Amino acid sequence: MELPTDEAIAPTRGADWDDNGVWRVFHEQKWTVNNDRIRICFNTLNGISYAATDMLRYHPTSQQQAEARFIRAWVMYLLLDLFDQVPYRDPGESLTQPARVRRGMEALNYIIGEIDSIDARLPQEPVSIANKYAASVLLMKCYLNKAIYANREHPGAHPSFEQTDMDNVIALADEIISSNRFSFSAKYFDDFAPDNTTNSRENIFTQLNVPNNTPGNALFLTGAIVLHYNQASSYGQGALTFNGFTTLSDFYDKFEPADKRKGMAYRAFGAAPNPGNHINVGFLIGQQYDLFTDDSLKGAAGPLNFTREVKNIELGTNLDVTGIRPLKYFPDFQNYWSPGNDFVYFRFSDVLLMKAEAILRGGTPTNAGPFGNTALSIVNAIRTDPSRGATAMAFVNLDSLLDERGRELWWEGWRRQDLIRFEKFLDPLQEKDYQSDPKYLLFPIPNDQLAVNPKLQQNHGY
Repeated sequence: MELPTDEAIAPTRGADWDDNGVWRVFHEQKWTVNNDRIRICFNTLNGISYAATDMLRYHPTSQQQAEARFIRAWVMYLLLDLFDQVPYRDPGESLTQPARVRRGMEALNYIIGEIDSIDARLPQEPVSIANKYAASVLLMKCYLNKAIYANREHPGAHPSFEQTDMDNVIALADEIISSNRFSFSAKYFDDFAPDNTTNSRENIFTQLNVPNNTPGNALFLTGAIVLHYNQASSYGQGALTFNGFTTLSDFYDKFEPADKRKGMAYRAFGAAPNPGNHINVGFLIGQQYDLFTDDSLKGAAGPLNFTREVKNIELGTNLDVTGIRPLKYFPDFQNYWSPGNDFVYFRFSDVLLMKAEAILRGGTPTNAGPFGNTALSIVNAIRTDPSRGATAMAFVNLDSLLDERGRELWWEGWRRQDLIRFEKFLDPLQEKDYQSDPKYLLFPIPNDQLAVNPKLQQNHGY
């Protein structure tokens, strides 16, 4: 969801990160049906859907049933968004027959119906389980992107956003705002810190991670894949780093210098003291330092000085330092391999930005909370909060709102979907100087799945 966009690139660094080009082709938007990352994604999401469905045959309580159905609806939504084909079975259905498949609007209408039918049985808290506010956010995503899913037979055609759908987005946002359960955290990076279980005010739906009890999985990767080998000791006891993914300078330049979402010197219990008060979370650029001694770190061929420049294939002597490193989750220094950072799926600021977008796309403005009833007032409420520290914008249109969604939600997995909805996904971008084929608006169905399920069809163009 990130690598095919302007937010992320995984450069091949000599022999590192090549993996037969499996990563490189994402930013180039040249993947094929044989890409192993796509196959793993499709199979994993379907595995979650099956597990949630299978649980329903073991007589769960009413709330457990609602939670399982929410999880199933959520992964079905991701399958719809990424592949436009959603395999499904009934609880206890024989596995000797291939799964049936919903596509497009049939799949979306099923997902919306599922969420509507379980909402009353979902708990209001905690945020680390399926809850009614998470269900509302998922419904907002469904209505906001409905025009895209309704148009899949004509890839690249101009979508038509209906006022009724935008009004639904706004009404759902107002319900969340009016609950008074969510507000801005004291610091932007509190939402992703090792103690975000208790310290975040914005997170609506997360994956609970408990130190020394929950595998690091994606949290381990969000730090390990960006940090240089020589930064490991500054970020965790026994840390392992892989020196890989970066962001692009064009995206980095969308931020004002004072915008705290760009990076800051963050303090967390047990972490390195950072005596030089250097930026240690956010976008890491320029000379890097030992966060214990304040000594300048070195790379393979000189100073560890992360550069603005990065190419999809790096061959030079400085290949280990090219690219600005995006570090959104402050590593749990004391529990690097099993961190306490809960992985964040839905946040309050996304709710506000979706409401602002729905207003811009023709929805009826409403007042809820202290955010006003215009897209401009909502966006500026986010930007000017002390946790962000950016200046107020003079106006907001769809282009500037897309940029603001990037600044607020970078590295959270929404950029691909956003660029598609704003009709910019196929455009040239840094390190991709061409317009892409519309077939790349969807990912292909893996060949091994086509071979065993005749009800699946390969997506157009693959």
